[in-house]
Amino acid sequence: MKKTILSLSACCLMLYACNPTIEDVISMDVVERIERTLSADDMEGRRIFTPGLEKAADFVASEFEKSDLPYLEGNNSYFQNFQLLKTVPAEIEGMLDQQALNAQNVVVNTTQEELNLESFDGYQLISVEENDVFNQSVFPLLREEKNLLVLIDPAHEENFARVARSASRPKFPTEYSQIFVLTKNLDPSSIQLKATNQVVKEELKNVVAMIPGKSLKDEYVVFGGHYDHLGIRSMGEGQDSIFNGANDNAAGTTAVIMLAKYFKELQDNERSLIFVAFTAEESGGFGSTYFSKQLDPDQVVAMFNIEMIGTESKWGTNSAYITGFEKSSIGEILQKNLEGSKFRFEPDPYPQQNLFYRSDNATLAALGVPAHTISTSKMEEPPNDEPNYHKASDEIETLDMANMTEVIKAIALSSKSIISGKDTPTRVEKLN
Repeated sequence: MKKTILSLSACCLMLYACNPTIEDVISMDVVERIERTLSADDMEGRRIFTPGLEKAADFVASEFEKSDLPYLEGNNSYFQNFQLLKTVPAEIEGMLDQQALNAQNVVVNTTQEELNLESFDGYQLISVEENDVFNQSVFPLLREEKNLLVLIDPAHEENFARVARSASRPKFPTEYSQIFVLTKNLDPSSIQLKATNQVVKEELKNVVAMIPGKSLKDEYVVFGGHYDHLGIRSMGEGQDSIFNGANDNAAGTTAVIMLAKYFKELQDNERSLIFVAFTAEESGGFGSTYFSKQLDPDQVVAMFNIEMIGTESKWGTNSAYITGFEKSSIGEILQKNLEGSKFRFEPDPYPQQNLFYRSDNATLAALGVPAHTISTSKMEEPPNDEPNYHKASDEIETLDMANMTEVIKAIALSSKSIISGKDTPTRVEKLN
């Protein structure tokens, strides 16, 4: 009789091990442990290029390792390393027709150590006239992948220093340069310009793991969220100076870790799953931009970007919204898979905020991937907003851990038909 009981007990344990419930894996205790670690003071606000961010990356990698997750195919660790370049102007001199060029009237946006222009060859000339809107006319040009010579009327002199600040920020290595000149001469006939720079190399990393698929292993479903935040800022004597970023976005990173744990326990994904904690979202989306360039977007079936899920949505608990809901069928699929449950996904109620292109889903979405952000963050005027957003008060004590756990469970359950290959979301229209 004792042997029979022991045998039954062993069978029950084996059955549990093979079929863990979602509550067994995605528990509030574990969610809170991970969230608390990521948003702790010793992470120093997780600003890029700081020891705090490195510590956060190591922690995420350790959680992936605990779950025995494989590395992303082609990688030899969980770290997806890449490099940014920051240029510091050393010397600028030259002539635009009869006007002397120098550091006061020239800004060079480049990653090259030296530029020498003897003519306009290879450069597109753009004029920004007196009545043009400066922000709309100038700042998009900093992101162009072409050589530009931008001639800016002195009416915009007060804003010219902002261009210099933007050009001084770290950027991906590129063969292209944009030269901005403050001048009344918007139709010059000649140019001579020599610009030299000190180039500083700076390292960043995404943290990436995967679970290879079975019958559809060359099709990918991505779960991501950024792990960086704003770091430490001077707030005055006696004031909290650490921007812990508990909701933004330790919450989303926690969700990625928990989803990886859950799907690794299940081991039933037909499509390959990629889990990524992005760096540098707060500084220009460099992590997700780099990540998107390492994949063939046609192989990415869906991307779930998880951003700020630690507070109740405008509808209360057991609800979240999906940005760009109307741009693909992914929202309808998730809603269908949650029918009869207490949880619901809603379309983004803040279309005027253009949230679809303001987070780490944007680079893949621009390539046609049904890549959407899931969030509970309230984006209206006070009091219907997030009072701790980008403040030192964004700490774990302000979060609803029980509701956050339910959001993570809802993402896990509602995405299953996509992971299994049963459902394939329609594609997002590519940006030109």
